Amino acid sequence: MRFQRHLSLLPLAAALLAGCGGSTDAPPERGAIIKAQLAGKATKAALDAGTAASGLQALSGLATCDVDIRYVLYMTRDPAGNPATASTAVFVPSGTDAACSGARPTLLYAHGTTITKTFNMADIVNNDEGSLVAAMFAAHGYIVVAPNYLGYDKSSLDYHPYLNAEAQALDMVDGLRAAKAHLAEAAAGTPSAQLFISGYSQGGHVAMATHKVIERDYSSEFTVTASAPMSGPHNLSKFIAQINSGPSVCAGFGSSDVNCTVNAGATLFTPLLLTAYQRSYGNLYSSASDVYQDPYGAATETLLPTNASAEELLTTGKLPADATFRKLFGTGGLIKESFRAPYFTDANNGFKKAAEVNSLLNWTPKGQMALCYSGADPTVYSYNSTDAQAYFAGQGVMVPALDVRGNTTTIAGTLGMAAAQVAGGFQMTYPAASAAVGTPGTEGDHGAAAPFCSAFVRGYFQAFVQ
Repeated sequence: MRFQRHLSLLPLAAALLAGCGGSTDAPPERGAIIKAQLAGKATKAALDAGTAASGLQALSGLATCDVDIRYVLYMTRDPAGNPATASTAVFVPSGTDAACSGARPTLLYAHGTTITKTFNMADIVNNDEGSLVAAMFAAHGYIVVAPNYLGYDKSSLDYHPYLNAEAQALDMVDGLRAAKAHLAEAAAGTPSAQLFISGYSQGGHVAMATHKVIERDYSSEFTVTASAPMSGPHNLSKFIAQINSGPSVCAGFGSSDVNCTVNAGATLFTPLLLTAYQRSYGNLYSSASDVYQDPYGAATETLLPTNASAEELLTTGKLPADATFRKLFGTGGLIKESFRAPYFTDANNGFKKAAEVNSLLNWTPKGQMALCYSGADPTVYSYNSTDAQAYFAGQGVMVPALDVRGNTTTIAGTLGMAAAQVAGGFQMTYPAASAAVGTPGTEGDHGAAAPFCSAFVRGYFQAFVQ
């Protein structure tokens, strides 16, 4: 989706962190605004042209509102509690329709995994997930706050705290604080008291963690109306254990992918995760050279995020040559057996402990929640969602969960009818593998499900909007 941008994003000032180092002055408070500006505007016509061209319009519908695109650089804290900057996009509906003005519900949105260092949700000219969220939610009356996370865009942190539940939730809270402060200062939009939280893939994990942390630590500041984590690795301990359970690599593709030991994308996700947990907890390894096989070696520790494409990492030999990014173990793989094996033999293994700490099957939501996923997802296996649903049910909280490849009869009422429509549309658009020559499989289910799940989530949230 392509839209005109009217202003370029502000660069990080050289003196940005004055007071945060080399000075006895106290650092700015969490959520303090460092820089903020209007970064562009997407008109209804431009939004509709983009959704028509991309095929999203069948799910998004025609835009109700224009969308002002704002950018805020704010102060937060890294996992060690040190001051760091991060940035967020803020999409603000505008226009004459009643849905576009007055007090609007806020959606705090967490994006999926990216290896791109310059990733910026406010750059909807080039950012597909940013344009999806703008068209699906902001264009229909939601103020959307979409942080880029520590370690991306203009963040001062030199790594990303990937799947660190506490650190990422804190970053999201600070992004929300900064966005609301900017809107008030600029008289650019009025958030209502209603707060919705969602996100996809990594963002599903971040969304659930943020819901948990807000209800635990920030209930006097925010009230979660409802959340909808999508395709997130919620049962992270089980998920990482499965991936690490052996050096097998998938031999084929299609529906059998859900049974693979190594998930699609593992050689990208694992360096992000190991670096994040080593920098956060300090006990995964003594040296990165103890982790990565030759010729990849210690340089892999600081490889990601990067401004190189995934394809460049393959062609330049920075990662094992496997287009599905599954060659994690064994001959020619990324990870040494001497690092993998202790995950299962050492009760104090740092990686195992980190996975347990960051799993999210250990709390009970007070606000409403729904889940969405694909039962054939080759990247984030579906049990992450079904295990979460079962866990919450055991705590007395019924959480509807849509499997876009599955049966929707267990979802009741009008939500069930909407779920059936979304699942039917997904399965028609992306048929599962069959004997027919040329029939697509399910290797792309992780990314393909995102807009369909977003449509389901918008319908779910709409029932709560006042």
